[in-house]
Amino acid sequence: MDPESGLDSVRNVGIRNGKIVAITEKALEGKQRIDARGLVVAPGCIDLHEHGQEPRNYEFQAHDGVTTSLELERGTADVDGWYAQREGKSLINYGASVGHIPVRMQIMHDPGTFLPVGDAAHRAATAEEVDQIRAAVAKGLQRGALAVGMGINYTSAASHAEIVDVFKVAAAYHASVHVHLRYAGMKEPTSGLAAIEEVIAAAASTGAPLHVVHITSMGLKDTPRLIAMVEGARARGLDVTTEAYPYPAASTAIDSAVFDPGWQEAEGITYKDLQWAQTGEPLTAETFEKYRKQGGIVIIFSIPESAVREALANPIVMVASDGMPITGPKVHPRGQGTFCRVLGHYVREEKVLDLMNALRKMTLLPAQRLEKRAPVFQNKGRIRLGADADITIFNPHAVIDKATFEDPLQFSAGISYVLVNGVPVVKEGATVSEVFPGRAARAPVSQ
Repeated sequence: MDPESGLDSVRNVGIRNGKIVAITEKALEGKQRIDARGLVVAPGCIDLHEHGQEPRNYEFQAHDGVTTSLELERGTADVDGWYAQREGKSLINYGASVGHIPVRMQIMHDPGTFLPVGDAAHRAATAEEVDQIRAAVAKGLQRGALAVGMGINYTSAASHAEIVDVFKVAAAYHASVHVHLRYAGMKEPTSGLAAIEEVIAAAASTGAPLHVVHITSMGLKDTPRLIAMVEGARARGLDVTTEAYPYPAASTAIDSAVFDPGWQEAEGITYKDLQWAQTGEPLTAETFEKYRKQGGIVIIFSIPESAVREALANPIVMVASDGMPITGPKVHPRGQGTFCRVLGHYVREEKVLDLMNALRKMTLLPAQRLEKRAPVFQNKGRIRLGADADITIFNPHAVIDKATFEDPLQFSAGISYVLVNGVPVVKEGATVSEVFPGRAARAPVSQ
């Protein structure tokens, strides 16, 4: 099944040196053979939004059908170092943006680790600091960052002017800006609708491509209206895209700016709707204050199921996991089960969308989002001659997510084989040990 050509037929696929070199009805002979009768042979999934860029996360993602895992929302401040750390050690392909969040943290000497908790979250940058931020983002793009990452909700003191300035840098390098919006929910004037207006205006005025991350967790009940804003911008010539994950809950750090005073009213939830990731316990006012001082991850039950279904049914909304680093036995299941949950629950069981459209949202659309800046993606997300042999082979009658909020560290089921650059990393449903075929997915280095 190839979402680019629409091919949905029985074929033999030949692979040589990590590339697809034959797609034919005729018999083929090779050194290795995979019997895929009764299975779907599809492009490997490209996850635009995965924070867990470590070997354990990569293994869970491979079992979920992912062949390329990208950290494009938060990103990194050190593009060269980030890629060097993973070279020759990765089960699947990997890539990152240069991130406004880590750059701002570095320049403003924020004490936070993953997300800002000090000045980078709560103080406006000086004119000199904004210049330094712009220069650091430009350097990251010169070093081959795939995009610019931005989490305005986490850097809430960043001025509109600072955001526009970063968009201008992205535009100069033809890089998409992957944005966690400034606000979530429906409370005006700090609504998700107001937040998406901010970045669509920035994109329109600068020419930078825009990608709105996890639109359901920002729009909540208003998700259809936010998707309509993206559709309207696209219809009028703007390069705007978006994504969603198939779960009714978000997840982030409890000590981040997302939980500054007013969060309950903004998102229409309260303490009991938060789950402490380490133990699975629902929070109270007392434990919220305790854990906010301590720091850690919470799961936020705020997204209506209707919003999830609306996003998955819409043909322009890509699928991306927003998976979290695995720091203990409890973590949001989205990093382990997103793609098989769509294929099993929402395609086969609920029929919210058909299989080809689901594959398109997970493979071709993410590749097309990045291929203008990073030509490596012109050969990903497709089953065609010359494409990279990043291939997922699954049983459409059995594929399903197994990760749950109660027991999240479980491999998805029904993924029979996963090939990364032609090398099996999942074989007959089991991880292949001691293979590291994952390669850097990177834009050209210009300086």
